[in-house]
Amino acid sequence: MLPPKKRLASVLTMAAAVMLLATGCSSKYAVMSPAGPVAKSEYHLILWSFVVMIIVVIIVAVLFIYVLARFRDKSDNPAPYHPEWEGNRKLETIWTIVPIVLVAAIAIPTVVVTGELENPPKSKNAPITIDVISARWKWIFQYPQQGIETVNYVEIPANTPVNFQLTSVGPMNTFWVPQLGGMEFSMPGKDLKLWLEASHPGTYLGRSGQFSGKGFVHMQFNVYAKPTSQFDAWVQQVKTTDPALSEAASRKLLMTAGLAKPESFSSYPSDQQLFAQADN
Repeated sequence: MLPPKKRLASVLTMAAAVMLLATGCSSKYAVMSPAGPVAKSEYHLILWSFVVMIIVVIIVAVLFIYVLARFRDKSDNPAPYHPEWEGNRKLETIWTIVPIVLVAAIAIPTVVVTGELENPPKSKNAPITIDVISARWKWIFQYPQQGIETVNYVEIPANTPVNFQLTSVGPMNTFWVPQLGGMEFSMPGKDLKLWLEASHPGTYLGRSGQFSGKGFVHMQFNVYAKPTSQFDAWVQQVKTTDPALSEAASRKLLMTAGLAKPESFSSYPSDQQLFAQADN
């Protein structure tokens, strides 16, 4: 068995290695590569929680090694182990207050950040709205301000808040773009909201974060963030070159279970009865 000092050094080395690995995996894990204000705030919460947990692990490891070295049973032990815990106010105070402090250290920043992210901050660019519909097993994006619709991909202007309004036809799903922010449910008959923003142009993978049936694993889509001028040009291109989505085609898209290729439409029917028919 290693001497106490060497064991302590080993524990500290392992903790440092874990922290180093965690900081080095940002390029492999989307949630560790934030590309928007929401994702960055949540990323900082993840790091803070990790730091708190590492502190707990180090303290427990040090106490564990100290107890083993100090109170192990041997003939020449100058400090025999005679615990006097019951009624020990000092110890009871410590192990009552410390967990409260640790929980508060994680809970308070989480509540504060969650409140700050409830609504998008003021921006020089006016926010846009995109209606998101999850179906079996595809994502449908409608742009009410632009009057266009896309399937299994979405384009947004960079540095602009995007208000996603989420609903579902069929099973409940979870809308998630890890590099841009946290996830939100899409539920039949509900209109849930989530705002995200891309800090710079790029392509970001989105997906379903909840099991919803046979094809949920394929419910992936790309988010293309472009400069505002390129986004406006793309909208005009869709409106002039892509076909209009008829009511019959829209009903088939919503009601037919199966995968769908990325496509776009220059217009779409606004009759909300299609959702009621698709849910039945």
